[in-house]
Amino acid sequence: MPELEVIEEMPLTMAELKEKLQDIKKSQDLSFRGNKTMEYINNFVKISAKQVNEIKAKIKELDIIRLKDKHISKIIDIMPQDAESLKTVLVQDNITVKPEDLEKLLECLK
Repeated sequence: MPELEVIEEMPLTMAELKEKLQDIKKSQDLSFRGNKTMEYINNFVKISAKQVNEIKAKIKELDIIRLKDKHISKIIDIMPQDAESLKTVLVQDNITVKPEDLEKLLECLK
């Protein structure tokens, strides 16, 4: 089995993954895991990759210092509706965000 070298790591939202899997499916058959992943994503993804990019851009414009790409992807995947839900998403990585920034984040998700 050949050695694989990771060149770059980039967190993806489920909508972006769905788009990438659809591109792969056009050129070749998906593996068993690929098909299972696609089935799962089709059940849960409700927004398009274009909408994800717009939301990402809005969140990045807020310039919240401790918020990284992986956190933004997680927030977009879950799409919390209130501040408590958003805090729950962020607490896993020990990120504290000011209440006014939480409200700004929630506005971006609407």
